[in-house]
Amino acid sequence: MDIVLRATAMFFVVYGLLRLLGKRELSQLTPFELVVLIVMGDLIQQGVTHNDFSVTGAILAVVTFAFWSLLLAWSGYLFPRLQDYIEGAPRIIIRDGELLEGNLRRDRMTRAEVESEMRLAGISHMDKVAWAILEPEGKISFIKHGNGESPPLNSDPGAGIT
Repeated sequence: MDIVLRATAMFFVVYGLLRLLGKRELSQLTPFELVVLIVMGDLIQQGVTHNDFSVTGAILAVVTFAFWSLLLAWSGYLFPRLQDYIEGAPRIIIRDGELLEGNLRRDRMTRAEVESEMRLAGISHMDKVAWAILEPEGKISFIKHGNGESPPLNSDPGAGIT
């Protein structure tokens, strides 16, 4: 039972840390960040199983992590109001060609990172972007202006998005 309690505590510590680290995709991690995540996994294992090297201890730890992960996923599904707290909310980072610095700062993103993602999406200049939205999983969705014109004021794809 001790392993289940330690695994539960570590699950919520890891969950909280990952929420604090921000929205990044695995492909956006630097080599150092990837190594830190791998080392963190080993440290978590040591903290959860302590000196228990048994298969039963490992199974208990993995099942506990899976249980809490599944419970959070179901909670977000059954109670939509919890979804933003559990998974995070999308955030507008470009509105009508203008970079929203405050929203970038919240997720510790730089202008260069956004411009890089724009180039990967085939967008040459920020003026061509009506909306750019940083999704909860770390991807950026770009919505271009139609025919180079500004979108009508009443069409807000970012309604309800922070």
